[in-house]
Amino acid sequence: MSEEKELGVLRDQIDSLDQQIQKLINERAKCAQNVAVVKEKYANGKAIKFYRPEREAQVLRKVMDRNEGPIANEDMARLFREVMSVCLALEEPLKVAYLGPKGTFTQAAALKHFGHSVECLSQVSISDVFREVMSGAVNYGVVPVENSTEGVVTHTLDSFADSTLQICGEVALRIHHHFLSNESSDSIKVVYSHPQSLAQCRQWLDTHWPNIERIPVSSNAEAARKASKEKGAAAIAGDAAAELYSIQAIANNIEDMPDNTTRFLIIGVDKTQSSGEDKTSIMVSSRNQPGALYHVLEPFHKASVSLTRIETRPSRNGAWNYNFFIDFEGHASDTEIAAVLKQVAGSASEIKILGSYPKAVL
Repeated sequence: MSEEKELGVLRDQIDSLDQQIQKLINERAKCAQNVAVVKEKYANGKAIKFYRPEREAQVLRKVMDRNEGPIANEDMARLFREVMSVCLALEEPLKVAYLGPKGTFTQAAALKHFGHSVECLSQVSISDVFREVMSGAVNYGVVPVENSTEGVVTHTLDSFADSTLQICGEVALRIHHHFLSNESSDSIKVVYSHPQSLAQCRQWLDTHWPNIERIPVSSNAEAARKASKEKGAAAIAGDAAAELYSIQAIANNIEDMPDNTTRFLIIGVDKTQSSGEDKTSIMVSSRNQPGALYHVLEPFHKASVSLTRIETRPSRNGAWNYNFFIDFEGHASDTEIAAVLKQVAGSASEIKILGSYPKAVL
């Protein structure tokens, strides 16, 4: 058999498989529509919740568990995320607020978590994201909370102090920074970027561009926009911003730490049920007294509950009082976790459950 005939057989097989895949995707979409019909039937006037974070996490975990390759587990899960996003849009198109402008890593995190069939709405500040979700103008919000290189985003933590919103999910996004400019290398005099990104690329800049002026701006996308219009300017930003503003990469992946990752939180109004593999975030207020943090953490140690993050922020309720932000494995509805939280409440002036939510799947 000739090469052309062998390829012809394989292409016919691919065409046949494509038809089957397309048919099955449409059948899945019809099932999603039927889910909406059933939910409306039994709503009894109550608001219907079409998007279930815990259910999506369970589905994606099953996809990865049963995957046999050659497609990698995460790639397969991303394909299913997009299918689920399209199907959910048939039930209810979701509106998601994110810390903008367009082209930021926060927008990338929103699309990674919800898929591309949601309506993403850019916001100027983290406070605006919280406000939009609280007002009901959007279904969910996406905000950065910590970077593996530069640490916590304090504005996000402080926003939870006065908010009743719940953390519904998390997204871990690998951050790749590029040095972007449409200028010749010898004409570049300044580089724009977000302060966090400048810090994450400090060593690279010291080595390759030690003499150019580093100017912080509100976002990497804004940096790319300015550099695309200004002579002698460069920007540090990601792929999305480079594509959005048609600016070329002079150097790729310039972050100082190769595993540079930012964690984002999904915030919403409703609590999320247990998915089986969850995390919980709490805020504990404590007076300035000896052993305050020890008494807060002791119940977790005795119950062998794994803590994943601890941050301390000044409290607004008085000088030298502090809020401890603690993330740990488990769901607040779990019996052993509920017992731990009860003990913590006994030694704290206030405890606030910020949310229990599925661990990041992708």
